[in-house]
Amino acid sequence: MAESALANTDPQEFLAQLVASIEKALPDATRSGKLTVERDRSLGDRLAGRPGTISSLRFEESGEALTLHLASGPRWDAEVARVSGGVIISRRTLPLGEWLGELAGQVAAAAANAAGDSAAATKALLGLGIQPAASDIRVDESSLRADLGALPSRLSGRIPDTALTAVARIVELLEDTFSRVQGSGEPEIIAHRVATDYLPDTLRAYLSLPHDWVATHRFPDGTTPEQSFVAQLATIETAVARMHDSAVEKDASALLTNGRFLAGRFPSSSLNLF
Repeated sequence: MAESALANTDPQEFLAQLVASIEKALPDATRSGKLTVERDRSLGDRLAGRPGTISSLRFEESGEALTLHLASGPRWDAEVARVSGGVIISRRTLPLGEWLGELAGQVAAAAANAAGDSAAATKALLGLGIQPAASDIRVDESSLRADLGALPSRLSGRIPDTALTAVARIVELLEDTFSRVQGSGEPEIIAHRVATDYLPDTLRAYLSLPHDWVATHRFPDGTTPEQSFVAQLATIETAVARMHDSAVEKDASALLTNGRFLAGRFPSSSLNLF
């Protein structure tokens, strides 16, 4: 989200929602020490048993510590530090919008690592409510066919070749499916939902993951984030191919079944901070 939009947000409400969203995306974040929240408690807060106001939060993952401090003014001090063996070896200050993008990537990486596959990154980013990196990877209902058709060219050089080929096949299947389900009610809605939500969310989640983490990480089963990403796309492609076959055969029931399967794999978040 742009900093200009954040300027109108109550700082305490913003911080409280951000903390709640991280904990929703990563239920173990506070207990595991990944998320640390510091509060200022007045005497009145202590006497009333109130938690006090949030002064800063820190999230640590993959050797990076992201700290957001609310200074007087109010002013946001946003820092990303590289940590090795508990020692800070470098640090950099970022504008708040860029810091939130870094946070989104690290939360996604933590969720993927905890779940053992990168599919969890999609759900984490949706739950966090932060606009992830690669915001140009989007398909709007108002420009559905143009945006969908542009995806392969926008992704060229940014995702593995095998994934790019899979995206091109999914796009082709969806484009033909649209023509066959036009005006059909729920089948048409589901086909559009795949194009506007499930596919772009999966792509943005992968592109939001920290590059170093993607290049070096392995899940407990030995797979890499890239392999997990390609497997996610294969799941989408399989369901979309079945939806397409159902549309060709005019079998609305089968199309809905495959659409609902995808809905279960890629649930949208009802939480949107910004």
